[in-house]
Amino acid sequence: MAQKPIALIVGLGNPGDEYRNTRHNVGFDFLDRLAQAKGARFSHQAKFFGETARISTPAGDVWLLKPSTYMNLSGQAVQPLAAYYKISPEEILVVHDELDLVPGTMRLKFGGSNAGHNGLKDITQRLSTGDFWRLRVGIGHPRKLCPGMAVVDWVLGRATAEQNEGISKCLEGALKAVDNLALGKFDSAERTLGKFAHPPKPAKTEKTPEKKEPEAEA
Repeated sequence: MAQKPIALIVGLGNPGDEYRNTRHNVGFDFLDRLAQAKGARFSHQAKFFGETARISTPAGDVWLLKPSTYMNLSGQAVQPLAAYYKISPEEILVVHDELDLVPGTMRLKFGGSNAGHNGLKDITQRLSTGDFWRLRVGIGHPRKLCPGMAVVDWVLGRATAEQNEGISKCLEGALKAVDNLALGKFDSAERTLGKFAHPPKPAKTEKTPEKKEPEAEA
């Protein structure tokens, strides 16, 4: 597994007020929190098709990027910035929503499948490799949490208060892990992330009362 320190953190989302605070924009939400915590400000960079900021860490400066393209074209922003600053794919962390994890859980992962995520697909295509880091922030899947709802409506919708609590805990943990990620201490970062996992309590299922057979009349 690659162990180069993280030099660029990309948060995935869609631009525009109508998408603010939606499940699909969890990457944007994280970078906004990170920039605020580090005293950094985003500015629009036309040549990188996105908003960028730079934060200080014990390992040096790390770039932040919020693509101004829509989700399906995220790589259009990532590739030119990485090329300009000579940042290799192994030094990139992409923070994104993950349908296959419940709200309140997250996973740090290097490479592998894009699991149908269009933002990851485009980044992989434009970098010509999937060998970059991903922080998968759970938003849950509608087939379990809201049967009958289409996936696109789910990801572009807003989480419930309970789901938001779990997601917020995850992002809080991710903030604490950033310095270790910038130092290339991925095991330490994973331990920190694990401490902030806040999976929902299993729902209580009601038992259907047993029906008694009517007694036969004498």
